[in-house]
Amino acid sequence: MDLLTEGGEFLAAIRDIFEEKAPFHKILGIKIRSISFDRVQLLLEMREEFVGNYVQGSLHGGVISSLIDVTGGLAAFMGIQGKLPGESLDRRLARIGKLGTIDLRVDYLRPGRGKEFISTGYNLRTGNKVAVIRVELHDESNQLIAVGTGSYNIA
Repeated sequence: MDLLTEGGEFLAAIRDIFEEKAPFHKILGIKIRSISFDRVQLLLEMREEFVGNYVQGSLHGGVISSLIDVTGGLAAFMGIQGKLPGESLDRRLARIGKLGTIDLRVDYLRPGRGKEFISTGYNLRTGNKVAVIRVELHDESNQLIAVGTGSYNIA
């Protein structure tokens, strides 16, 4: 189930938290492209400030790892949401206060060139306390730029 097509108060609250209330996410301009309990996609538009290698004009590795981490965190958050049927909106959203990165590994596969980048996070395993997430970062031509695996505290 893609929550973008569902809409509603829950999605609006998640958008507000991840796109507006988190100052670093807002600085990067990260937008939710699609979202469900087992997969999320985020969009990042290239800006001059994100260039790491000025000769190549490619995306900075720190921006890549940040986007992968944010995607992993949202995927972990959504993974635990799928296990909370019947919980009130306030209790579901309160889980954001428990979210934190435990470990993150990023493999840079090729220079990030292009106008926009899409990161997709998949839940590999969501337990009661920890979620393990796989993230892939593609450019607008669907070329794989980087991959990451992270574990996130969710309890």
